[in-house]
Amino acid sequence: MFSFLKNHPFAVEAFFENSYVLTFAVPKESVEHIIPECLQLDTLEDKWTFIAVAMVQTKGLRPKNFPSFMGNDFFLIGYRIFVRYTNNAGKKLRGLYILKSETDKKKMEWLGNIFTHYNYITTDITETRSENIIAFESAKSGLKVELGTEREGVLLPKSSPFKDWKEARRFAGPLPFTFTYDAATQTVLIIEGVRENWTPSPLKVIDYKFSFLDSLHIHEMELANAFVIGDIPYYWKKGKKEQWKV
Repeated sequence: MFSFLKNHPFAVEAFFENSYVLTFAVPKESVEHIIPECLQLDTLEDKWTFIAVAMVQTKGLRPKNFPSFMGNDFFLIGYRIFVRYTNNAGKKLRGLYILKSETDKKKMEWLGNIFTHYNYITTDITETRSENIIAFESAKSGLKVELGTEREGVLLPKSSPFKDWKEARRFAGPLPFTFTYDAATQTVLIIEGVRENWTPSPLKVIDYKFSFLDSLHIHEMELANAFVIGDIPYYWKKGKKEQWKV
């Protein structure tokens, strides 16, 4: 009866204290079956498409324009595919399709699953820092990431299909839009994110393990880029639904 609540019924704002994003290149044929029929893969050279893993520390997440004391702090982990969608007005939108969403608190799982289709689950997450390394680990999710703290002279991963960081930055999430598709009604839900001063810095990836990515059984999955962004105000507009034109 209250399913309409899942369609992002109001704008939401948060402060991104830090957002670490690792993006993996995969052959487009390996994930074409994962995305809904209304979307197209966003590709490089018509060969590679990309899966991003974002690890984000949010501060003060709350309905937009609510007082700051009503906000909550959550750690979020998101797995997304880069896609494109042509809306009913004929405009081509670049965005992300959700594969999995995780958080460090039950409250976010509960609220997130009332007001979105992101299917949040709660997991453990530990962050540790030393002089040269930032590390994230989750026993429940089978996640382990080690990142270098340097910001200058970082090289692209050897396995990257990008020719330089400028090209790689085109696939540095999040993108402006996130899409959800209801196959039963053939409707598309479009969530637009709004950000300011978005200047990602390249990251050195020392080591990583994502059990969820392993579970996809995708051959030729290669680390393509990694970026960090911090101290960014961000908000998501109220969701918009439209009928998909087959």
